[in-house]
Amino acid sequence: MTVKVIVTDMDGTFLDDAKQYDRDRFMAQFAQLRQRDIEFVVASGNQYYQLISFFPELKDQISFVAENGALVFEHGQQLFHGELTRHEAQVVIGELLKDKALNFVACGLESAWVSENAPDSFIDLMAKHYHRLQRISDYHQINDTLFKFSLNLPDSDIPQLIDKLHVSLDGIMKPVTSGFGFVDLIIPGLHKANGITRLLKRWHVSPQACVTIGDSGNDAEMLRMTDFSFAMGNASDAIKAIARHRTDDNNHQGALNVIQAVLDGTPPFQ
Repeated sequence: MTVKVIVTDMDGTFLDDAKQYDRDRFMAQFAQLRQRDIEFVVASGNQYYQLISFFPELKDQISFVAENGALVFEHGQQLFHGELTRHEAQVVIGELLKDKALNFVACGLESAWVSENAPDSFIDLMAKHYHRLQRISDYHQINDTLFKFSLNLPDSDIPQLIDKLHVSLDGIMKPVTSGFGFVDLIIPGLHKANGITRLLKRWHVSPQACVTIGDSGNDAEMLRMTDFSFAMGNASDAIKAIARHRTDDNNHQGALNVIQAVLDGTPPFQ
């Protein structure tokens, strides 16, 4: 099967621990992908406006499945966005505000939103992932289309929180982990694989002609949907168990090495 689409996660996958990648190597690879009509897709839990900052020259030539699948852009044009009803958003906000120690960002079409009372350390951290981030005095007063919530907390506290939110927000939002202490609440069914499927249908490409590369829990669905699925060397054991193939870790250009294997026709792409 000829590869037609390559999809990669960003944090812990395409980016190294310093949030960088080998731009010269990738730009040379991307030129070859273009020559072969192979689409390149970024699939991340992060905000679209943050993701395009990594590809200023290419942002209208590649596609983005942002916000864990809630926002899809094809070559610079918005293709799809999820949407919570006003009531659903209020329910989620009310539930999160019950825990006074919990800090979170409400993710919307126009911006991401954070309480003006949140610690500066939390706001600084989230600003790295949400380049459009506005402070607000009352989450209930947000006037935006909301489709995701993002939390950051110690890894040791995550399992208990996820168990709690699975119950309290059942049918409204689903908690998923994305590594580095992040938990995203996504609309059920609007995961990365859903966004990727929207692009594949537009391009008349089957999942068998698609490569997916990831490292965390929010990559599970997209790795399950393709035969050419790759877990990073730094991936969690659960993700390594799902993916059919392995590559190097994110500090040794594991994602770029997969792209090179596609271009060179080396295993498993021979």
